[in-house]
Amino acid sequence: MLGTWIRRGGIRQQQTGTSRLPAPVVFGHFVLAAIGLVVWIVYVVADNSAVAWSAFGLLLPVALLGFVMLARWIPVHRERATAGAAAAAGGPGADGSVPAERRFPVPVVVAHGLLAA
Repeated sequence: MLGTWIRRGGIRQQQTGTSRLPAPVVFGHFVLAAIGLVVWIVYVVADNSAVAWSAFGLLLPVALLGFVMLARWIPVHRERATAGAAAAAGGPGADGSVPAERRFPVPVVVAHGLLAA
């Protein structure tokens, strides 16, 4: 989803206000999740409970940022149907100024949330 968001102009849309996902939240979620995964792998190898708790501590802000993004993505997803009709009529969205996160496939969003939990 990060690749889709970047490829579809999510970073550029921060300046125009089109994207509803703030770049610090998107990248913070990714970076903290990656660090947490590395710390968890270190725990599996080292079998140290302090490292396991560190990985769990990293999981909390990752989950919080994920829920923030989900809450901000849901209205964008719901606008998809109305925006499609408006764009066809030459209204808002006809110029291609749709949020990058509107292109997230719903099954991928759902699978990401379920597998992360």
